[in-house]
Amino acid sequence: MQNGEYWPESEGPLAGVRVVDMTRLAAGNMVTRMLADFGAEVIKIERPGIGDDLRDFGEGRVWWKEYARSKKSFTLDFRQEEGAALLSDLIARSDMLVENFVPGTLEKWGLGPEELWKTQPGLVIVRVSGYGQTGPYAGKPGFGTLVEALTGFAAMTGFEDKPPLLPPMALADMIAGIAGFGASVVALFARDRGRVRGQVVDVSLFEPLFSVIGPWLAHYKANGKIPIREGNRSKIAAPRNAYRCADGKYLALSASMQSMWEKVAIAIGRRELIEDPRFRSGRDRVDNMVELDGIVAGFIGAKTLQENLDHFGAAGVTVGPICDPTDLIDHEYIRGRAVAEDYPDADHGTIPLHTPFPRLSETPGTIRAPAPELGEHTDEVLALLGRSAADCDRLRDAGIV
Repeated sequence: MQNGEYWPESEGPLAGVRVVDMTRLAAGNMVTRMLADFGAEVIKIERPGIGDDLRDFGEGRVWWKEYARSKKSFTLDFRQEEGAALLSDLIARSDMLVENFVPGTLEKWGLGPEELWKTQPGLVIVRVSGYGQTGPYAGKPGFGTLVEALTGFAAMTGFEDKPPLLPPMALADMIAGIAGFGASVVALFARDRGRVRGQVVDVSLFEPLFSVIGPWLAHYKANGKIPIREGNRSKIAAPRNAYRCADGKYLALSASMQSMWEKVAIAIGRRELIEDPRFRSGRDRVDNMVELDGIVAGFIGAKTLQENLDHFGAAGVTVGPICDPTDLIDHEYIRGRAVAEDYPDADHGTIPLHTPFPRLSETPGTIRAPAPELGEHTDEVLALLGRSAADCDRLRDAGIV
């Protein structure tokens, strides 16, 4: 792994791939962050003097530091004629464009796929939107919160006697970003194998999250029932819950296989429950999960978290602690596998960043540079486009860059 150091000399498997990043906020920035992690040159287009809205997310600009690392910041007002020409020139010299405007916006600016392919026929155009480029909701702006509601995620999350629960993180955006990264690499692979030239990768926030939810509609079609919210319980396995320990901390336990349930029963000193008709099969346990939970919770509640971890661990039961950042900042798994590492940071000395994933044995991802300051690479990009230092000064004075 990287040992918390920036590796500016690292090329990565996507070295030589140039990406124009016209995204804002979370989902698109996740796509391009992952591309940058694996070596792509990501040139982020930002509004002069303003920048990506993500720069203002979170105290200490932590969202920007996490999702803009290894990218280059090029400030450009492409709504001005000369700015639009610069943008078109840059795209023509690139392999990929990633954008997350409301569908149809690029076309209004004369930057639709058919126009872009005239000068760069091999361009992969990744289009991230709330509901996709087609369908009845194509023209609707879509934030992750609205998608988390529409997919049914909120309706299935939380407790029966409480309102539906929205996630406390940018869940739809992050899942869409990971999906968009994978799809964009597939498109590059197809292009470089000669199977196609350029193509559009249409990524909605809705579809990846809807897929993650599982066969919710199929279950409804099969039995005609609308599942109630079960809190931390599961509709397909029991016991499965977050159980309060004697010291006020919480233990997660999941017994999704028959053999694991039998280990649980033995571990809590209730071997007879294995043959109890209420709990004999997985379906029986789900049907009687409230009663079963009471039995398991009574045992766990009499011990501290560590006592429970030791006891169930020795019995081979799948349990784990419910952690918060104070637990994770120096957690043995996080540090031992280098899931997050401390990188140099101008504001905080160091800051923990997620290390690149997925892990490739021969061509791993690396973090090559901290998130850029606004316009940090503007002169570099203009030089790439053949502009002189005098041109740079003129464009800056005109507010174009």
